[in-house]
Amino acid sequence: MSLLSIQNIEQDLPEITRRLTETCADLKEIQHLGPCPMPTHRVVVEILDDLFEVLYPGFGRRNNLHLGNITYFMGEILDRVFEKLAVQITLSLCHTTECQPQDCSGKCDLSSRSEVVRSGQEKALAFLERLPDIRAILKTDVQAAYAGDPACRSYAEAIFCYPGLKAVTVFRIAHELHLLGVPLIPRMMTEWAHSLTGIDIHPGAAIGPYFFIDHGTGVVIGETCEIGEWVKLYQGVTLGALSFPTDETGQLVRGQKRHPTIRDHVVIYANATVLGGETVIGENAVIGSSVWVTQSIAPNTTVLMEKPSLRMRGQ
Repeated sequence: MSLLSIQNIEQDLPEITRRLTETCADLKEIQHLGPCPMPTHRVVVEILDDLFEVLYPGFGRRNNLHLGNITYFMGEILDRVFEKLAVQITLSLCHTTECQPQDCSGKCDLSSRSEVVRSGQEKALAFLERLPDIRAILKTDVQAAYAGDPACRSYAEAIFCYPGLKAVTVFRIAHELHLLGVPLIPRMMTEWAHSLTGIDIHPGAAIGPYFFIDHGTGVVIGETCEIGEWVKLYQGVTLGALSFPTDETGQLVRGQKRHPTIRDHVVIYANATVLGGETVIGENAVIGSSVWVTQSIAPNTTVLMEKPSLRMRGQ
């Protein structure tokens, strides 16, 4: 049926609009009405796109880069990133201090919040100062991807093609912002990467160098995970919480270590689940596919499911 044949559309749409608008009086928790804007998802993604250009120069939008023009290229991008990031951090700080989304009254107008603006600029500059260190650790992640997958023919292939490296790159960016105390934006970044790659890494996790996620879809790494160096995960791995403690009022207790610790040179195969803040997987351990681990594993140990019994039927 054509939309043009629907009767009374001129009366129905205003009525739907009125009913939807009325919900704004009761559902204040899931809206933001007021003069002070929230951080913008589109701008945060633009910042990530620009950061990819400087973290992996020559692999993005701009070709023909060389030592003669790289300084101008990076300077132009960093100037743009600083301006955007400082504003987004400032807005995120506003909405996690005095301003409540349900009744923003203009008291957080940026023109009268010089201390918050200054804090946003300082955090943005502090983050940019960490970019050389982020590049250095990303080199180890690229090396781990190449070393860990015989199908990978070059570093360029890993950078262009591997969703695990993309998710880890966004995590490295978001983690530094998380360490600087920036609210909202780190989660916006890692959840954007999650939507693209199927890999969910909380920006609060602590992950060492030479980290590789092969294939990647369905990997979950919780907020309080600690991961050493030269760790490899396959698709479907969950590093999660065993339980969620509550206080005397029944509210979740936040800030405690809930997720496992993975030591150096550990390999965890597809669909394995490792749970609990007290669970430690020792150095050089191998966790086989589809296992469920809720206790610590000694170093140099292999954990496997018992071999299943197969049934085969002919025609």
